[in-house]
Amino acid sequence: RRLPVHRGLGGVPVDPGVGGHAVCAALRVAALMSGFLELLDFSLGVTGPIFTLLGLGVLLRRVGLITEGFIAAGSRLVFVVGLPTMLFVNIARTRLEDSASAGMLVYGLAATVAIWLLMEWVASFVVQPERDRGVVVQGAFRSNFGVVGLAYCGNAYGEAGLAMASLYVGVLTILVNILGVITLSRSLHRSQGPGKVLRGIATNPLILGILLALPVSAFALPLPAVAMKSAAYIADMTLPLALLCTGATLDFRSLRSEAGNTALATFGKLVAMPLVFTLGAWAAGFRAMELGVLMLMASSPSAAASYSMVRAMGGNATLAANIIALTTLGSLFTTSVGVSLLRGVGLM
Repeated sequence: RRLPVHRGLGGVPVDPGVGGHAVCAALRVAALMSGFLELLDFSLGVTGPIFTLLGLGVLLRRVGLITEGFIAAGSRLVFVVGLPTMLFVNIARTRLEDSASAGMLVYGLAATVAIWLLMEWVASFVVQPERDRGVVVQGAFRSNFGVVGLAYCGNAYGEAGLAMASLYVGVLTILVNILGVITLSRSLHRSQGPGKVLRGIATNPLILGILLALPVSAFALPLPAVAMKSAAYIADMTLPLALLCTGATLDFRSLRSEAGNTALATFGKLVAMPLVFTLGAWAAGFRAMELGVLMLMASSPSAAASYSMVRAMGGNATLAANIIALTTLGSLFTTSVGVSLLRGVGLM
């Protein structure tokens, strides 16, 4: 009886009776390895450059090329000038229909509120002392959209990803600022009047940059070439400078203190939030780049701005710094895993 003939590489017949099964098995293993290496290459393309710049920031701080004064000035330059300019450029030269859809924005707002409520409920049972609950909750739901989130999206999708993510960043920034003030005020028993909250939102440079860009994008207003080129130079230096400053501020020695509360906030930020966001977005029908952007934004570490807010309001600044440090490091691993999983099942 004639054995079935299998086709090998290039369609060459392989007879199972003369080692064909071994050849077919080897081909299957080779295909799996090729797929794995492709996934690894894609995920490293998203997180690798960020890890490199963060590590460079740590190294330059240790050798003295980055000082405390440089970090303070650079971080302020990024927040006040760099990020607003980058968001303005990304939105101004993009049609609104190519940016985040209304459904994507509504979903992002709803999912963020859901995570905030969930963490408030969990923290009320397990976080002690009570005054630290707001720090843990904020560390779990407030993402570093403007720096790491945008960098993830840019590495994964290029200009299209930045365009889609920019408007999303602006809308979510308003919400997380409000929720951050609420959760810290509750745990610290401090009153923050609505006027002060609204004033902080109205003067937020990121929000101002987005509001200025919206009419330019909506009405296709022409801007001088020299102005857009100059703004593009500023935008191009923003993320590298921000990541260098972020890396230079990391202090992993402080992680020995506040271990329990730091671990809870880190789990919420790096595991619970990406899972809730991604599974909910998939169930809601988001696919392709929209699903990828939502996952990448949710996977970004705790916002560096949360440290400033905690410190200004008299909270546990050491705990806030610990959460930022651990989530920044852990996000590189968890985001790589998330990217690989979505890519592997064809959703990214």
